Amino acid sequence: MLAEELSVLDADAPLWDSARSLLEIAFRLEHNDEMYAWHGWHKQQIDTFLQSLPAHCTLLVGVWETILDEDEPAFQSREALVLGFVCEVIEGEVHSLRTFEALNDASLPPLQELEPGFDHARKLMRVVKEQIASVAWALFTDKETWDEWLLAEGNESGFTDKGELLTELARQGRCVLMGTQTIQHHP
Repeated sequence: MLAEELSVLDADAPLWDSARSLLEIAFRLEHNDEMYAWHGWHKQQIDTFLQSLPAHCTLLVGVWETILDEDEPAFQSREALVLGFVCEVIEGEVHSLRTFEALNDASLPPLQELEPGFDHARKLMRVVKEQIASVAWALFTDKETWDEWLLAEGNESGFTDKGELLTELARQGRCVLMGTQTIQHHP
């Protein structure tokens, strides 16, 4: 699941704070036995998914939350990026992690202006492909949907088909899945 020498490229970046807990969970899954589960996640399920990916690719996640801007006279809301990271996967193992802050490209807007729309998603994917590898899967969603998917408990055996749940959330329009592998799963 995780490469023996995993690189975290921008651990001092503000967005890393929200990604750090995910890495800690991955370490727990990696180092416990096959029966260990965390909110329906199992090491075997993750390994199977990673092994199904192209030999060198990336996984991209962008999560936004609606924030009330109290500095505005009418308390307007805006979408704020709360989690944005890229996993580099080589031969079925995660070799590096970086936040969107590590993606230096003049075509990307500043993180505070990054929006969950198609235009910015496409730009992010282009930059990731140019700097690291093609994007096998990209998930763009809101914080509520992210938490629902991430924290969904398993059935009696502790297992949750996270792929099926994510597909259902996408069908409901609650998240967007993009990338090279979506074609294989959505004819």
